[in-house]
This record gives sequence, structure tokens and C-alpha cells, in this order.
Amino acid sequence: MEEQIQQIKSWLGIGSINIFGLPMSGKDTVGVQLAEKLGAKFLSSGIIVRAMEQATGTAYSHGGKLMPSSVFYDWVLPYFEREELWKYPLILSSIGRWAGEEDEVMSVARASGHTIRAAVVLQLSDKDVVERWEAAKLLGDRGLRHDDADPEIFQTRIDEYHKKTLPVLKHYQELGLLVPVQADFTREQVLKNTIEALANFANHTGNFTAKL
Repeated sequence: MEEQIQQIKSWLGIGSINIFGLPMSGKDTVGVQLAEKLGAKFLSSGIIVRAMEQATGTAYSHGGKLMPSSVFYDWVLPYFEREELWKYPLILSSIGRWAGEEDEVMSVARASGHTIRAAVVLQLSDKDVVERWEAAKLLGDRGLRHDDADPEIFQTRIDEYHKKTLPVLKHYQELGLLVPVQADFTREQVLKNTIEALANFANHTGNFTAKL
């Protein structure tokens, strides 16, 4: 695995990798671990939004719906310009989940020097994520969002992914940036699968960058 990690580092530079998937697919778990392996900084749109909601007393993401794009642009995209991130590659967790946001995200990322080199999608079925959600409620060990206790809200999040985020992934695929990773395994195996898939992608694409 160490050879694959070094290969990814060399290919990525200070670029970024955007990770997508259904709720409970492990985006943040894989993202944090991948960032540690690559010496990268981790940015999660969900974490940023929830912190901003708490700071501003707003509730855009409650109820399972994605926040308006205008608020997403104001709250999340400025992070790309933060000085403490300039010298590091970035691992992104679902930055730009609503169809149409991906072009703005890629533009801002490129302007800041963190060109998006790949978009990873952790592949799980709706049935798989519901089973994980039910297990998380039972075990209480996966850090459920407080509103995820409501099955209707969790289902809304799944519906939002299919309606608004799948077109984003299709666009990344059209640009030659999509890297699918099967995620119905242990956390350790999913991380290993992700590193292997990215190393293979780096080997085949080299210095290729998508034209916006």
C-alpha cells in the first residue's frame, strides 16, 4: 500500500480529491483516513455547514434537504483560499452536491491551486445504507446527526442524493474524473479499495486535468 500512496502523492501534488456517496457510505471516515495517509487537509461540506448553522442560528440543512447553492457558495467555497491550506493537497467530502455546483467548485479549486484531480464515489445500495443507519441507531457508535433519528429525514437525504447529486457524478464521469469504489466492506477494506482505485487512476491518467 505504501507504494500506491507515494504514487498518489506524486500524481496529486496540492490538488484535491472529492469524495461522494449516499448517507452512511463512509465519506468522512474514508476522507479523514485518506488525508492522513497523503499528508493532506480534510474538508467536509457537512461539517462546515453544521458549524456555520450553529454560529449563525440558522437551519438550512435540517429536514434532510440540501442547502441553497447561494449559501453553499458563501459558506464553503471560501475555505479553498485559506492560507493554512495553500501548501497542502485537499481531500473533500461531498463539496458541491447539487447539480450545477460542481462547475463552480472546480473553478474555485483550480483558482486556489487545488485542482480537482478525481471524484471518488463510494458505491452502496439504498438497502445497504438503510441497514447501516439501523445498525448505527442500535449501536450508537457511528456519530449519527441528531436529525437522522427520524427515518423520514434520513429517507429525504437518500432522495436528495438521487435527485441532485447523481447528476453531479455524471458530470464528473463525462469529464473523465470519476473513480468508483465498492464500499460494502469494512472501513479498513474500503480505505484499501479507495487507495488502490486512486493509484490505478493516477497510473492511467498521469498529468491529465479536466477542461471546464
